[in-house]
Amino acid sequence: MTTVTAWVGVGANLDRPFRQVAAALAGLDDLPATRCTATSRIWRSPPMGPPDQPDYANAVARLETALGPAALLAALHEQEDAAGRVRAERWGPRVLDLDLLLHGDTESDDPALRLPHPGVWERDFVLHPLAEIDPDLILPGGRPLREQLARVPAGPGLEPTEEGAHG
Repeated sequence: MTTVTAWVGVGANLDRPFRQVAAALAGLDDLPATRCTATSRIWRSPPMGPPDQPDYANAVARLETALGPAALLAALHEQEDAAGRVRAERWGPRVLDLDLLLHGDTESDDPALRLPHPGVWERDFVLHPLAEIDPDLILPGGRPLREQLARVPAGPGLEPTEEGAHG
């Protein structure tokens, strides 16, 4: 079975968000033809979008998967649905959000599945947990993660917790 390395962003800000993120990270090993090989700590971050919502708990996971990008995204959506995710608004509060950030070297502009995820380049709550797992990662297009981190420092309110992390 040929596998690729994929990266998943995990976030929540409703219904005990740190517990939601921890459960989602543990559940990644249950995805078909997929194994979670490392997770960051869980980070607290202020919300994107409407400011009248709770802070987020965020983490990043590294997977080895035989699933193609579309199949992996579908499996992630099933995990969100099982957690009670309701897709009511963009950037609104949510029980669980699983974003496929990277899938090997795949690049796609398909509106249903953009890879790399457009937020990889600009979101401190993605870049810093990603660097915690693999600081020497080269992002698609040959961009070193370390250089991107220099462009996107940790913003106010982004802080790692001692929860989570294994690798």
